[in-house]
Amino acid sequence: MTAPETKTLLLLKPRGFCAGVVRAIDIVRIALDAFGPPIYVRKEIVHNRYVVEELKAKGAIFVDEVYEVPDGQRLIYSAHGVSPTVREASKLRDLRVIDATCPLVTKVHVEAVKYAKGSYSIILIGHRDHDEVIGTLGEAPEVTQVVGSVEEVDRLHVPDPSHVAYITQTTLSLDETKDIIEALRKKFPLIEGPHAQDICYATQNRQTAVKDVAHQAEMLLVVGSENSSNSNRLVEVSTNLGTPSYLIDTADDIKPEWLSGIKTVALTAGASAPEVLVEQAVEFLKAKGFTRIEEVEVMPENVRFGLPPEIVEAIQAAPAVAAE
Repeated sequence: MTAPETKTLLLLKPRGFCAGVVRAIDIVRIALDAFGPPIYVRKEIVHNRYVVEELKAKGAIFVDEVYEVPDGQRLIYSAHGVSPTVREASKLRDLRVIDATCPLVTKVHVEAVKYAKGSYSIILIGHRDHDEVIGTLGEAPEVTQVVGSVEEVDRLHVPDPSHVAYITQTTLSLDETKDIIEALRKKFPLIEGPHAQDICYATQNRQTAVKDVAHQAEMLLVVGSENSSNSNRLVEVSTNLGTPSYLIDTADDIKPEWLSGIKTVALTAGASAPEVLVEQAVEFLKAKGFTRIEEVEVMPENVRFGLPPEIVEAIQAAPAVAAE
């Protein structure tokens, strides 16, 4: 009797949680431990269903808008950032705010404010319905236009073509952004932009890892939720390179027909997907014969972000929380 053929699983690294996501989730967990529930969170703290449900179970209450939070309560802003109007609404309700905005998103907000003060027309490259873009757009809505494609660049009109600047959403496809920036520079030769591209290091690294192994795999699975922009971009990057790719929230989403005739599968995770979901997918694939597991590390990733002062003070006031 012939032994079943061993199939290969390429486990990409870096994958999963980025520093901004780790920071945001830690902020909610520490706030719950230090202050006790309820802790209100505006929007999903990060775009992952598993993470949100886990925090709900611990006492976090997720709301869409500030007016849903009772006066004087603690409110955490999500990692995607908020507009000045949201901050003002929080002050009016006397909310005790803890800001979990990713520092890399904050950097883009600072750029928007700088360009607006310089009387620039601002072009924000991104997906207009994404929480991050909504927050960034709110910094200077009267002078900012959002574009998500080269075609939209063609339709742009600004008061002074010699005084234009661009900024970008942090979780876009590198290739997509490059094409849009090239189109902007062609349309507005004097356009200014950030000294360093705004695409987040984790987004870059995960996309680079996908590009690096796409030719070795017959299929790529990306662990991430449907509303996770960076996870969807990983699917796009792989698909554009000719390697079929599927977004899965959990291992339960893997369809057996996807694996038919496949001998090598690559597996990665978006920046808001926890490692436990990756491990579950690995176990599922092992049961389907993908028992030769190779971890492919494209580059090391050791970024860490500090916690906001309210959380640092809470840890210092309760040593037991810091020890957990």
